[in-house]
Amino acid sequence: MSDSASRSSEELLPLKAAWFHILLALSEGARHGFGIRESVEARTGGKVKLYPANLYGSIQDLTELGLLSPLSDEEQPDDDRRRQYYALSHEGREALRLEADRLQQLVDAARASRALAG
Repeated sequence: MSDSASRSSEELLPLKAAWFHILLALSEGARHGFGIRESVEARTGGKVKLYPANLYGSIQDLTELGLLSPLSDEEQPDDDRRRQYYALSHEGREALRLEADRLQQLVDAARASRALAG
């Protein structure tokens, strides 16, 4: 296990925006790269676009950190074996939860501020 893979989820915060969107897409179930991209674009109404270099670079980083796991050949859907599918690991689910909590605290603070009142 590399040093980066042994880091706790908290040490990874704040997550890069692309990482957060990828983990969120995979929280719904295993997907291949293009499926992740489609999920992110649909969820954000097209406001977030993950282009191939960013998407696949992020997938590689998240896999190396142990937040994603590529599915084995046996786990791949029978009708789509030409694509690599990825699933959220336990560590990935924890990092996603921690980042969502962190973002919620920021939203709560912003809503409570006088600047947004009225």
